[in-house]
Amino acid sequence: MFDTLSDKLQNALGDLRGRGTLDEEAVSRAMREIRLALLEADVNFDVVRRFVAQVRERAVGEDVRKSLTPGQQVVKIVHEELTELMGAGDSRLAFSPRPPTTILLAGLQGSGKTTAAGKLALLLKNDGRKPALVAADLQRPAAIDQLIQLGRQVDVPVYAEERSDPVKAVHDGIARAREDGRDVVVLDTAGRLHVDEALMEELAAVRREAKPTNVLLVLDAMTGQEAVNVATAFQERIDFDGVLMTKLDGDARGGAALSVRAVTGRPIKLASVGEKLDALEWFHADRMASRILGMGDVLTLIERAEAAIEEDEKDELEQRLMKGEFSFDDFLRSYKMLRRMGPLQGVLKLIPGLGKQLEGIEQVDERQLARVEAIILSMTPHERRVPHVIDGSRRRRIAAGSGTTVTDVNQLLEARKQMAKMMKMMGSGKMPQVPGMGMAGNGIPTQGPPRPSATRKSKSKRKRKARK
Repeated sequence: MFDTLSDKLQNALGDLRGRGTLDEEAVSRAMREIRLALLEADVNFDVVRRFVAQVRERAVGEDVRKSLTPGQQVVKIVHEELTELMGAGDSRLAFSPRPPTTILLAGLQGSGKTTAAGKLALLLKNDGRKPALVAADLQRPAAIDQLIQLGRQVDVPVYAEERSDPVKAVHDGIARAREDGRDVVVLDTAGRLHVDEALMEELAAVRREAKPTNVLLVLDAMTGQEAVNVATAFQERIDFDGVLMTKLDGDARGGAALSVRAVTGRPIKLASVGEKLDALEWFHADRMASRILGMGDVLTLIERAEAAIEEDEKDELEQRLMKGEFSFDDFLRSYKMLRRMGPLQGVLKLIPGLGKQLEGIEQVDERQLARVEAIILSMTPHERRVPHVIDGSRRRRIAAGSGTTVTDVNQLLEARKQMAKMMKMMGSGKMPQVPGMGMAGNGIPTQGPPRPSATRKSKSKRKRKARK
């Protein structure tokens, strides 16, 4: 979602990063670019005006002028102000000391409340809680059936006996959850196509009955400024504690995510970053600010890796890699771990410094990895464990079984051999050199060293000159 904004902000600050000194003109030019970038991202006008004024005031202050790297100081200021704009501090949910904790989801129809309820239940379950879902959306056809299906997928009970009175449905659902020993109850309430009196009255009645520990407003990030207007209308009638932002992985410009906290004073607590049920994350404003400014997000990368890798699995694989024992079974395990961390381009963008180098990552065909997996699965268990037994006839059989060519199989076998060699060198404390990859001064791989023939020619030319 923030890709376009990220590019424009990085371009606006790019001229300042390398400067040894800053003047009013350079700061003003950067502020104009930042203002335009935020307005084009559909950020609220008043929010943009206050944000730019705050950054400008700090950027021309004495601390920046006296700094050895004033350009970097301005980038730091923008990062801090972006973090403050989206809500600094911990935005986790509150949990009642006397369970069950009740979480009420409110929002307009189509914002993704029911799916968000299933995602939230799975997230809480993975955090060690025992959640339950209560169907209180009795307005939308098939809403209850959808919630029941989601409950089955995440293995969480759904209480949906009452089909006519939402207040009674909430009362009965919370009572059932208490009897069953569930410590968190997520309420999926009704929505409308627009904010109206009937919706607000029903929500108010449900809230009075549930006495929720947390009220989350579900907002569709794709609706831009309209999402902020909806948040303001809900805040006037049904006060909420925070926002669950859906479709944050979409191609919208991000104005809602940057504006909602400044306009309502309520932080974004959770963000849906994909269609799958495990694609709901706790929202961290400082990490999102780092992503927007192209600084990566190491903490989120570590958390995803820890969630994807089992402890014993990690230790065993690490020991084998350090010994240079990289079999195709190890490759499969590594591949599955990577897939559990999310889409490849999303994972790579979390690595600091890779943002600009991976601008074409959207064009990467992840089916190539699936093709590699097919080749490995076409091998016998013995071949996967001991790859050097794979001779010509076995290669032809593997290629036919995986729907690939012998050349593809040969390339994979050679890649595994190089990987094992590199890992063995790293295990012995040596820094391996990747064949054909030189390193430019900025750390970016170059086209590689000159060809041997060219090198020999240049040497012979130097010898002739020396004789003359």
